[in-house]
Amino acid sequence: MPKAIRIQQQGGPEVLKWEDVQVGDPGQGEARVRHKACGLNFLDVYQRGGLYKLALPSGMGNEASGVVEAVGAGVSHVKVGDRVAYSGGAPGAYSEVRVMPAERLVDLREKISFETAAAMMLKGMTAQYLLRRTYKVQSGDTVLLHAAAGGVGLIACQWLKALGATVIATAGSEEKCALAKAHGADHCINYRNENFVERVKALTGGKGVRVVYDSVGKDTFTGSLDCLQPRGLMVSFGNSSGAVPPFELALLQQKGSLYITRPTLVSYTSKREDLLATANDLFDVVLSGKVKIEVNHRYPLKDAAQAQRDLEARKTTGSTILIP
Repeated sequence: MPKAIRIQQQGGPEVLKWEDVQVGDPGQGEARVRHKACGLNFLDVYQRGGLYKLALPSGMGNEASGVVEAVGAGVSHVKVGDRVAYSGGAPGAYSEVRVMPAERLVDLREKISFETAAAMMLKGMTAQYLLRRTYKVQSGDTVLLHAAAGGVGLIACQWLKALGATVIATAGSEEKCALAKAHGADHCINYRNENFVERVKALTGGKGVRVVYDSVGKDTFTGSLDCLQPRGLMVSFGNSSGAVPPFELALLQQKGSLYITRPTLVSYTSKREDLLATANDLFDVVLSGKVKIEVNHRYPLKDAAQAQRDLEARKTTGSTILIP
């Protein structure tokens, strides 16, 4: 019988259980996928821990790659034997095999491995919508990117550099700063021993940046606003340090008529045409060599709890995958 990581309640990593699961045949509009690799993301931690509510019991995981084993009625865009990858839909990617909506599946190009795909679908498509749609970065823009040595961060550093932007990054150690610089960051601020607001102001001659990409949340939110130029854009797309507390809307006025958005990949890829456009843009930039996807950590799928502990403890860099 196939196995999967499931939870009966939300809480710490200990709620993740390696269980036998029943996997039947796909129904209308569905496909059964045998996973080759599964991605690890902070979204998984938010869902496990209760920041995002789930209908329980629940599967875990939000991206994976594998091979189509069977398709249900009405499915024509994938067939048995196809190499596919996906991100989104109901949690359940931490599994050996699953039945899922076929509309979330994207054909995997021949030169992209299963491991690369599992490492980049959620993180890479997140970078795509952030840099190309939430704020369309132009050559010459100066941007601030928090958590630059993480999965999204290392992809975004490379992509921003390819777009001609000046990248001011932050990370939590000198080693992580060196990693961010090796992937395209022009400057990297170790926020553990430097005031990132003061350093950004110094690097920009007091002007600030056009856009801040912030996946850290509570610990960096106010400082991020202080790094923006008048009418700059604050993009808050994660909560690794905790949720941003409530604030007065007038704060945006006081700090220079700022804009703020809280986007999600789900919204940007809810329509299949948007999903395909996002994935294809990611595939193109990876295959061009401008963005390299580095899998820095691998865990057996059954050890997902330890993988999440290490992610939360900031022991990982770049992309981490789970192998069924």
